[in-house]
Amino acid sequence: MLWHAIAPSRGYTKAANDLVRNQRLSSDAKILLLYVQGLPDDRRGVALSEHARALGITGRAYQKAKKLLVVHGFLYEWRQQGGRGFWTTEQLLANVCLSAEEAGAVRGGGSVPVVVSPGVRNPTVGQPGARVVGGSTPVDEELGKNMSHPPSEPEPQRVGLPEVDPEEGEAERVLLSLRHVHRSLHLGVAEARKLVKLAVAWLRRGVTADDMRRVLVSDLPVGGVRSAVGFLRHRLVHKLPEDPAPVPPPAPVPPVAPLVVCTGPGDEHLFRPGPGDGDGDDTRCGPCRREAAWAAWDEARTAQLASEGQEVDPYAHTPWRERVAAVRTVGAGADVDVPGR
Repeated sequence: MLWHAIAPSRGYTKAANDLVRNQRLSSDAKILLLYVQGLPDDRRGVALSEHARALGITGRAYQKAKKLLVVHGFLYEWRQQGGRGFWTTEQLLANVCLSAEEAGAVRGGGSVPVVVSPGVRNPTVGQPGARVVGGSTPVDEELGKNMSHPPSEPEPQRVGLPEVDPEEGEAERVLLSLRHVHRSLHLGVAEARKLVKLAVAWLRRGVTADDMRRVLVSDLPVGGVRSAVGFLRHRLVHKLPEDPAPVPPPAPVPPVAPLVVCTGPGDEHLFRPGPGDGDGDDTRCGPCRREAAWAAWDEARTAQLASEGQEVDPYAHTPWRERVAAVRTVGAGADVDVPGR
């Protein structure tokens, strides 16, 4: 990429690289902040919404930009009631992230101390030294625009603290990473250890670390939180999701019986015996057993009628196909006794 720039001699606004590269702020929020920063003194008494309207940032877009500025400590608001009962809103917009105490000091007429890096002197004395590294935390370390993925949290030092298992360690890293979202959620290692058990309960209910972080930092108070430990404990207890219902075990699959050769009459055929196959007889298929049952019933009925002296009709149970065949034989001239005639 080629790059060319000409520094303006007048009519420009200074902006820190940390602000321009801040991936937590949207484009509307950055433009609004830079626009107000470059206004003359006589225009700074106008409400922020009026400046946004001049830039074409209205409606939902303005609300989102304003919320980002509030959440990340660039915008503070105070509502107060005057002597005649009218409510007024006082706004403070800064080009650096301020805590609630620092914003209150600026409102009261004070100032925020500026930390000057070593080696910056006017005039510079001595020989040129090595480049100074450190002294500030980069705000653009986070990859992407999603606040649920803060910079990687190093393993905390546990001097005098007990060791933790992997599940507790993950919960502790989530709690310590909340300071990257808002300064008022800064926790020490000892403070985070007081909340680890509550955070582990979320992980054991199937909530991911990113989802838990998103719930803990959503809809923060406008002025930040007074006690990070108390605020997070309240959310961990009252926003704990329901325990998912246990999944019932699958029903056991009944074993499948192997195929066996039927011992009944007719051509050789196979069948698969089932649990309801008659009275332990697993050597004949269902049709063969039914045919044998009918034959046994016929024999028993014939014996009963003979014992009672009644005439036995041998064709009483002759199938209709056999009767039709007998009729055809008679039609052909044979002397056959037609069943049922």
